[in-house]
Amino acid sequence: MAAMRPSGPRKSILRDSSAVSLVEFALSLPVFLTMAVGGAELANYITTHMRVSQVALHIADHGARMGNGTLLAARTISEAHINDVFTGAGLQAGNLGLYANGRVILSNLEPMAIPNTSNRYRITWQRCRGSLGRNSSYGSAGDTNLTGIGPAGRQVVAPDSGATMFVEVVYRYQPLISDEWFPDLDIRQVASMMVRDRRDLTQIFNVEGVPVSSCA
Repeated sequence: MAAMRPSGPRKSILRDSSAVSLVEFALSLPVFLTMAVGGAELANYITTHMRVSQVALHIADHGARMGNGTLLAARTISEAHINDVFTGAGLQAGNLGLYANGRVILSNLEPMAIPNTSNRYRITWQRCRGSLGRNSSYGSAGDTNLTGIGPAGRQVVAPDSGATMFVEVVYRYQPLISDEWFPDLDIRQVASMMVRDRRDLTQIFNVEGVPVSSCA
């Protein structure tokens, strides 16, 4: 006996594959959305890393050049100069909200003695700005007998006749979607520059009477 074959409406229903496509789309949509959102979050995280790194370099560069003076006299620096460098970095950071979501630490490294035959250094002063509660990972003002400053294997030193500006920027990453993508939201970048000109290293002046960017 011959098998019965579907005909009419039943046959058209069996041939209709649109329902299969809809099910496949429904199953793949979560995977697609996860990849799209994850890609956007990762791209934003990498971009933020680069911007924070540029800010650190900006502060080190301008910190090494700040000061008043002439070719015949050592340049003097003031609290106003330091504050201006911090303010400029905040403007460069733009919508990152650098000081609302992060902290900048500027340290002045000098040799312990001249000539520095022992190759030991000290942090003579340190200035900070930002509401994020983070301290320096490499020392505080007044620390002495240091072999340098910075990450292990990448420490920087200061020349006998001058100083080195060392910058730490710690920024709390602001996720686009969720903070569950990253185990640690703190982005940390460092930069350093040797002071280019002769500088009066005896003190930081404050003839303008501006607030001190204390690290306390």
